[in-house]
Amino acid sequence: MTDALKRLSEEGVAIWLDDLSRKRITSGNLAELIDQQHVVGVTTNPSIFQKAISSGDGYEQQVEDLAFRKVTVEEAIRMITTADVRDAADILRPVFDATGGQDGRVSIEVDPRLAHNTKATVAEAKQLAWLVDRPNTLIKIPATQAGLPAITETIGLGISVNVTLIFSLERYREVMDAYLAGLEKAKERGLDLSKIHSVASFFVSRVDTEIDKRLDALGTTEAKAARGKAGVANARLAYQAYEEVFASGDNSTQPSDRWSALESAGANKQRPLWASTGVKDPAYKPTLYVDELVAPNTVNTMPEATLEATAESGEIRGNAIAGTYEQSRAELDAVEKLGISYDEVVQLLEDEGVEKFEASWNDLLKSTEAELQRLAPSEG
Repeated sequence: MTDALKRLSEEGVAIWLDDLSRKRITSGNLAELIDQQHVVGVTTNPSIFQKAISSGDGYEQQVEDLAFRKVTVEEAIRMITTADVRDAADILRPVFDATGGQDGRVSIEVDPRLAHNTKATVAEAKQLAWLVDRPNTLIKIPATQAGLPAITETIGLGISVNVTLIFSLERYREVMDAYLAGLEKAKERGLDLSKIHSVASFFVSRVDTEIDKRLDALGTTEAKAARGKAGVANARLAYQAYEEVFASGDNSTQPSDRWSALESAGANKQRPLWASTGVKDPAYKPTLYVDELVAPNTVNTMPEATLEATAESGEIRGNAIAGTYEQSRAELDAVEKLGISYDEVVQLLEDEGVEKFEASWNDLLKSTEAELQRLAPSEG
């Protein structure tokens, strides 16, 4: 059942679960996935927490306690979400210790309403790191224009970061630059670089969803032939950019001088993380964004349905990215030639990504506030 997941791990892909809830923690399900399905990390986002907390399963006692304390709804959400992340981090701690801090990590995102405010994002990152208080936490910061300097400053403080909502190759290069700048700040402050980790979450399926929609509107034979290729091509070219900066052990690319200086000081590579890996189009194989993105030193964070599909029908054929860069560039060029602007698509996806997380956060605020009011003690 788990042979494909085992092979995926052996190829250097860290399998993370893109989901978390209190029920998953208390039922033993998360521990079971770690033990039996090769899961070595967890990612969360505002949409995941909105779904989990709104279900009410396992949260009522804490919400009631918070209601008695008359905390604000924002504080209530932070207490609830950081409790889940802390407990998940404790469950994953053995993996963290066994991998020298590379895996066994749980991600928690800054308030998405701060995505365009650098200073507020840094302040929130510091607060979340303090609240969770576990070494195997990653603070998620979106790769907006305002997020880039926030990434540098947060890394410079020695806080490990999961950079999220990356869609464009240009922005990904800026993210790597922000990480290196943060490591340089941390080094100047005398911090131990070996303790600082980061992943760069490159979103995959949403690229296909948007580009396929535009291809379908064209309706030509050429447009139909280009469907379902852009997401993988984009991610593969991101891995090429990663190799250009950090290099990997099995190719002839030389790492940049800037990275070499930091690596010699104990710094860790910022691994590419494939996010949004559940297929949105039922015509595509459920494991498309797993099978086609196998490469060393990467992370694939999967919804449980994708994890199960990979266990059952994943086709892990070794490194699926090596030797594909020319083809990948040609596939993106083919889309451009059909009149679909890559730059326009990736900017739209970034904007929509922030808006979707904001909407989920606002829904979470409303539902939590309603629960606080329902459970609040009567006066007198």
